Amino acid sequence: MDNGQLIAVLASILLQASPLIIAVCGETLTERAGIVNLSLDGTMLLSAMTGFVAAHLTDNLMLGFAAGAAVGAFFALIVAFSSIQLKQSQVATGFVLTLLGDSLSAFLGQEYTRLPGPSVPHFAIPILKDIPILGPIIFNQDGLVYFAILLIFATSWWLFRSRPGLELRSAGERPEAAFARGVNVRRLRYLYTVIGGALVGIAGAAYSLDVKIGWSEGHTRGLGWIALAIVIFGGWSPVRGAIGALLFGATKAAATVLQRAFPEVSVVAFNALPWLLMIGVLLLVSNKIVGRLLVNAPPALKRPLQRMLQVAPPAALGTELKNE
Repeated sequence: MDNGQLIAVLASILLQASPLIIAVCGETLTERAGIVNLSLDGTMLLSAMTGFVAAHLTDNLMLGFAAGAAVGAFFALIVAFSSIQLKQSQVATGFVLTLLGDSLSAFLGQEYTRLPGPSVPHFAIPILKDIPILGPIIFNQDGLVYFAILLIFATSWWLFRSRPGLELRSAGERPEAAFARGVNVRRLRYLYTVIGGALVGIAGAAYSLDVKIGWSEGHTRGLGWIALAIVIFGGWSPVRGAIGALLFGATKAAATVLQRAFPEVSVVAFNALPWLLMIGVLLLVSNKIVGRLLVNAPPALKRPLQRMLQVAPPAALGTELKNE
């Protein structure tokens, strides 16, 4: 593989990972506020279908993405309402919505399968695209990629460098203490769950309008679960989550290359590689395994390994709010 081919592969990995990065940033915001939205897989399927159909019927990409965001926000609002107001299990509600989104996308989208439709146009950034190596990979893409990159840094800054981000994290860590300091925890949980859901909906629409243009049943099936796993791998950090999404994209690209190199091996074996990677990563960041690695690691590596591998969820993640 020459340099040109390698750059093309890396650019493709970034494009393929961009919707996943958007979904991971959205779910990170939601979980940092203390709500677990397990409806991601169904949300992404239904928003992919809805976004494509809306763009196909109106020939307007922005309406397609807006429709996808609306689906994601609505599903997330159901999760928030059932948890905050009805005191129902977030896990159970998320699973039901996942199944509902999957079924609705298949039923409502059957007339729009494999139809042509609009797609996100390519947009190379002048001057920056000519930077050696990085230019063709990062700045010779389309608007979706640029949005995903900006979202990583914007979300990270909001969470860890802003006053509202501090209030958001307090709602997911110690909601009682946050309430005592005047933070409206209920409102924050509603707000960030809906915002996070809207971003997940945009990610679903991005697959049918950019990455895998068009709609077919099961278009994004499984990617919502991958996004949830990456949020855990990323330690509820947008930057680390983005790295996880890129790692998943690189594994999928590697599976494609291996399939071409070894055509006699079943395609199922190579398609399983990204899933095996996610399982391995989740095992790697488990507290018991991390603890053993840190005990046996050389002193010089302990601190870097601890920062890289040790993750902890928000303390109040998935818990019900007490009557305030």
